[in-house]
Amino acid sequence: MPALDGQVIIVTGASRGIGAAAAAALAKAGACVVLTARDGARVEAVARSIGEAASAQACDVSDYLAVAALVDATRSRFGRLDALINNAGVVEPIASIAESDPAAWARNININLTGAYHAIRAVLPGMLAAGHGTIVNVSSGAAIRPLEGWSAYCSAKAGLHMLTRAIALETARKGIRVFGFQPGTTDTDMQVLIRASGINPVSQIPRGSLTPVAHPAAAIVYLCGSAADDLNGQEFSLRDEAFHARLELA
Repeated sequence: MPALDGQVIIVTGASRGIGAAAAAALAKAGACVVLTARDGARVEAVARSIGEAASAQACDVSDYLAVAALVDATRSRFGRLDALINNAGVVEPIASIAESDPAAWARNININLTGAYHAIRAVLPGMLAAGHGTIVNVSSGAAIRPLEGWSAYCSAKAGLHMLTRAIALETARKGIRVFGFQPGTTDTDMQVLIRASGINPVSQIPRGSLTPVAHPAAAIVYLCGSAADDLNGQEFSLRDEAFHARLELA
């Protein structure tokens, strides 16, 4: 895994699951990590468990002003910001389109897509001014494949897929690296909700067959290093054999 000594990295949705695991792995690689999530107490506890390289601040990514304040505070404290891990997300509502709740459907888009845009919008001007920066958008196979009961989640991740491409188009020649990363079915709290729903084939995957969170965390660390330069602008899955082969996974 790459050494990330001196890098300052914001991780959204870091109170649990992939976000918490990625933050710990990034800190182990030498980065200073700023963890954020809506649940301030929980994300603070995760930061304390990581140690001195981690700090935390409660933030709702659907609130642009709150995200911008978080980014400003990070730059003021550390004097730099090298990477953004756009991980915050929800799968709910899990329901057919005809039976879905409009408010819950809109909330999904506000977190998974608009929230990701908010974080990108907040970090990108400073990254462009510095002439470098990395954005990792945690995507999903749902971005390119519809799944029953997941119309909001699939639509949001499809939008995030296109947002990744748009960032690459506008900034690739300006020192910005952006990746869309599909971690696959990972053993997180989100999968508990999915299994409980009993809707679509993903809910039938036994827990023992799920990917451990350490694997996508390792992939995120890799993407923050220079060895991933040739992948800039692409979206790919942890299941991609060529990408998987780059990672040092147990």
